[in-house]
Amino acid sequence: MTDMTTAPRLTTLSHGGGCGCKISPAVLAGLLQGAAGAMPHADLLVGTETGDDAAVYRLNESQALVATTDFFMPIVDDPFDFGRIAATNALSDVYAMGGRPILALALLAMPINVLPAETIRAILRGGEAVCAAAGIPIAGGHSIDSVEPIYGLAALGLVHPDRVMRNSGALPGDILILGKPLGVGILSAALRKQALDAAGYRALIETTTRLNTAGPELAELPGVHAMTDVTGFGTLGHLVAMCRAAGAGALIRYSALPLIDGVEALQSAGYITGASGRNWAAYGDQVALDPGLTAAQRALLCDPQTSGGLLIACAPESAGAALEVFHRHGFGRASIIGTITSGEPRITVERGATAA
Repeated sequence: MTDMTTAPRLTTLSHGGGCGCKISPAVLAGLLQGAAGAMPHADLLVGTETGDDAAVYRLNESQALVATTDFFMPIVDDPFDFGRIAATNALSDVYAMGGRPILALALLAMPINVLPAETIRAILRGGEAVCAAAGIPIAGGHSIDSVEPIYGLAALGLVHPDRVMRNSGALPGDILILGKPLGVGILSAALRKQALDAAGYRALIETTTRLNTAGPELAELPGVHAMTDVTGFGTLGHLVAMCRAAGAGALIRYSALPLIDGVEALQSAGYITGASGRNWAAYGDQVALDPGLTAAQRALLCDPQTSGGLLIACAPESAGAALEVFHRHGFGRASIIGTITSGEPRITVERGATAA
């Protein structure tokens, strides 16, 4: 077994990291083509039809089970931080459905003869710390010996059947609110090239380990019609999915997007992920970009967000209350970024008066 002094950096052991590891939307669509999908069942409230964040199964008149799983390869080199980020990201899907987590199972795949045992234990401790913060146990799991390090969770939660948040409920005229600032993929690209300073790393960890605990309370607000979380397919990708499911379009303003501090400088210096290009190739034909936007700004719109923020569509009169919920849960950068429009599921991106 390799000892700690000679152990390789976690990010050097994988070909990608975080939600940037996701199979591109175009490739995934091809793989799923012809798949039968979820078997019809009266109590299956949410299945595969709209690409929602989790499955939801009604248990009784007042409870539905939210079930999801998420795992990926390291986005950072610190094993404890990697475990925290992966666990936070996995629980996000429960919150995005309006649910409250109740239980998790660990999913662990590690190169046993390459990483020291203490490194692997630190990854597990990171996941346990996040689940403890969420008030749930890790009650078991599964592990295998793998060429690349992989960690994540299978997560279960509960929600009232009448308060399930889908991505399909957005209505024309709704306000779009994003809960976390963008730029995780850009920061992680800089980290891989050892160009991320201490402040940038702190910002990366702060945003990726903040649990999306606002989800259940947002689901209880009158006028909140749809919710998802922004992860590997980028802001545009997850908004495209919301628009397709709702049969509506969207208008967003680039200048209104909240950005992690330092992202614009790294963006201008060329630190972008390969996943942003793959994302654009998959859904760019459904987006009308302001001609004043640069290639780097387009990349940020498609930037994969590991453990990203909640994206909600709500009635205009509910926007103030929704922002208050976000802020009370610690999401001080939550911002109105646009609106849902009528017509075909196409997104228009305006530059806005203050964009660079």
